[in-house]
Amino acid sequence: MIATKALLKASWHASTGMLRTRNSHSLKEAAMPSTPLMVPIRSLGPSSRERITAHLLKLEPADRYLRFGYAANDEQIRRYAEQLDFSRDEIFGIYNRRLELIAMAHLAFSEHPEHKHCAEFGVSVLKQARGRGFGNRLFERAVMHARNAGVNMVFIHALSENTAMLKIARNAGATVHRDGSESEAYLQIPPANFDTRMTEMVEQQFAEVDYQVKKQAKQFWDFLAGVQEVRRGVQHARHQSAE
Repeated sequence: MIATKALLKASWHASTGMLRTRNSHSLKEAAMPSTPLMVPIRSLGPSSRERITAHLLKLEPADRYLRFGYAANDEQIRRYAEQLDFSRDEIFGIYNRRLELIAMAHLAFSEHPEHKHCAEFGVSVLKQARGRGFGNRLFERAVMHARNAGVNMVFIHALSENTAMLKIARNAGATVHRDGSESEAYLQIPPANFDTRMTEMVEQQFAEVDYQVKKQAKQFWDFLAGVQEVRRGVQHARHQSAE
């Protein structure tokens, strides 16, 4: 029991230490009241495919263009979501209190044998959730997972006009090459260590607890809304009979 407590304490200090010392830009964002130090970022599985699809369909035309590099229509977005390989890639998401997926990231691992230590990052944030540093937090979470998975190079392929995405890459120290309307950014990352492994474990647990709390709260408020609906129906029926 003592050993378990010591391990959890060590993992917590490791995670908070890393979160506070990542880079100057992260520190500036962490100082902002609207950007908490730890954002609950949950790893998503096949059961989240419907929510992922709903999230992407809510993106405005301009945001779809920046996210996919072309003006993706609803059918193309549904096809993209259906083809997500959760056994190979890693999908991360941020939920609001209504369990709406307001931001998500896709870390796609290379299938080519010569590039098995490479991964590509893509992110999308709904309009109402911008300005809170979610894109940057998702990138940091994805890079940490990539390190722990043995990846040493993370790529970002984006349109040159996607300044928000390229800013995230530059802030992390990535090298950005521009080729006309498109840009390629790559970030070389060091091997995993005790801190990265423990930090990912703690952050995943934190996100899972946050999700379960939000889920229970939503179920409770949905239940109360149902009770209120029944009460209104009974009151209406009594009013009708009184007439």
